[in-house]
Amino acid sequence: MESTFDPHAAKALLDWQIELGATEAIGDLPVNRYELPDTPPAAAAATKPRAAQAVAASVAPAPAPAADPLAEARAAAGAAETLDALREALAGYEHCDLKRGARNLVFADGQPSARVMIIGEAPGRDEDLQGRPFVGRAGQLLDRMLEAIDMSRTAPEAGQAVYITNVMPWRPPQNRDPKPEEIAMMLPFVQRHVDLVDPEIVVLMGNISCQAGLGRQGITRLRGQWTESYGRPTLPMVHPAYLLRNPHAKREAWADLLELQARLRGGA
Repeated sequence: MESTFDPHAAKALLDWQIELGATEAIGDLPVNRYELPDTPPAAAAATKPRAAQAVAASVAPAPAPAADPLAEARAAAGAAETLDALREALAGYEHCDLKRGARNLVFADGQPSARVMIIGEAPGRDEDLQGRPFVGRAGQLLDRMLEAIDMSRTAPEAGQAVYITNVMPWRPPQNRDPKPEEIAMMLPFVQRHVDLVDPEIVVLMGNISCQAGLGRQGITRLRGQWTESYGRPTLPMVHPAYLLRNPHAKREAWADLLELQARLRGGA
């Protein structure tokens, strides 16, 4: 059946509809614009020719390899030939978040040629402010303990001197215990530190230093028993901060100091 509309009549009707406000052409069938397409976008992408997918993959940049904090710590520590270089390597190490909240890097104190190297846990508030280990109340008690067996961090003679550092060079927030992953990052630096100082004896003070050096905690059980860490004879001792909280433990700490003194005098 032929249409009765000629082009002029059809145009006139279209102009009339536009004047009435019609802006879109409507088909004979309704369209549900909320209906999902038959082929999801992911599936549609999967149907691309393999050649097109290969081209897209070759154009996309390869993801950067993830940094390995422990591997970088080993490389940085191993490259340090002097204590100053090791300090610089620690200062340039960016993978430990404790660094971002600390005021200062706390590296070491005392005589590098000392026969005894003391490894504590982590800096506290006073240490963070001054950039030196064991300078707060616990550090003052440590100095008195050492003086009782004629030793000091300021002694010029190696036989009476001590060299002091910590496992962690940066203060943890609120003096919390360092996390296992934070300790693991620092182990290559601690090992290199011991190698460069080359002490006869290492003293591990506190649970964290025992965890780092011996792989276990329980300082009240470990203290006073000779063992080995970082390739050196090692004596675990309670941390002076523990003695400030538990004065009754000072007798055991004194026994450990006498044990250290006897070992140094005997040369065993």
